[in-house]
Amino acid sequence: MMWYDGGWGWGGWIVMTVFMVLFWAVLIVGFIALVRYLAGTRHHQQPDSPPPSGWGGGQNRGAENLLAERFARGEIDEDEYKRRLALLREHQ
Repeated sequence: MMWYDGGWGWGGWIVMTVFMVLFWAVLIVGFIALVRYLAGTRHHQQPDSPPPSGWGGGQNRGAENLLAERFARGEIDEDEYKRRLALLREHQ
């Protein structure tokens, strides 16, 4: 009676070890899936939105690139492209 441990024996230790490994595996896989999901949402921006810019002049570079892309796609004509480009460069 003095050495009675509840009847689990070695089987209890094995079951607890397996469940602990499964618990941590599910937790780590879930965390990785969450990080990938949240990081993936930033890559799905609208095609017409300018890329995020850093300090100062990077914003005008992004706007100029966007303007050049719109001109290349034929959304705006040459006169409008030159007029808007001059306006952007004027406000640098």
